[in-house]
Amino acid sequence: MKRSTWISLLISCWLPLAGQAQLSSPIAGGVPAGTGPGVHSPNSPFAPLPQRTDVLPWSLLTAVKLRDGPKGPRPRYTPEQQALNDKSQRVQGFMMPLEPGEKQKHFLLTSVPLTCAFCTPGGPESMVEVYSQNPVKYSLEPVVVEGRLMVLADDPYGLYYRIKDGVVVK
Repeated sequence: MKRSTWISLLISCWLPLAGQAQLSSPIAGGVPAGTGPGVHSPNSPFAPLPQRTDVLPWSLLTAVKLRDGPKGPRPRYTPEQQALNDKSQRVQGFMMPLEPGEKQKHFLLTSVPLTCAFCTPGGPESMVEVYSQNPVKYSLEPVVVEGRLMVLADDPYGLYYRIKDGVVVK
C-alpha cells in the first residue's frame, strides 16, 4: 500500500474525532481510540515503555494543542516543541510498519503498543513517522531511533513529527 494511502487511512480514523470532547470509549481513561496521547491498556501483553533519560519524553511530544485551520484542526506547538525542529533527537517507542516485510525503512513509532493492526493507538501527537537509513527488523519490543526530528506545521497527512535519517540505537 502506498504511503499516502496508508497514512490517509490512519488519519481518517482520528481526524473526525480530534475536536470533539464529549466522546465515550472503552479505552482506559475514557480517551477515544485514535486521539490524544494514547493510553497503555492495563490488559496489554506488552510492558509500557521503560523510563529513559536519553530519549525525548512522550509527555513533551504529546502536549500539542489544536487550533482551527482552513482544512480542519492543526497543531499549535509549544516553544519547547518548536525548539526540537531540525535537530538530532532520540525517541523511544513501538514500531508500526507502513509497508509489508520483516524489515522496515519507513514506519511509525508510537508511544503505546498497537492493539489492532488497523487502529492507531492515539492521535498524531502520539506517533513519529520514521525514515531510517537502514532497514530495521520489525519488533514488538520498544526501539529507540535517533535522527533529525522535524516538527511539522502543516503536513498533508496530518502528522506532527517526522524523523529523517533515523538509526536504531540501544
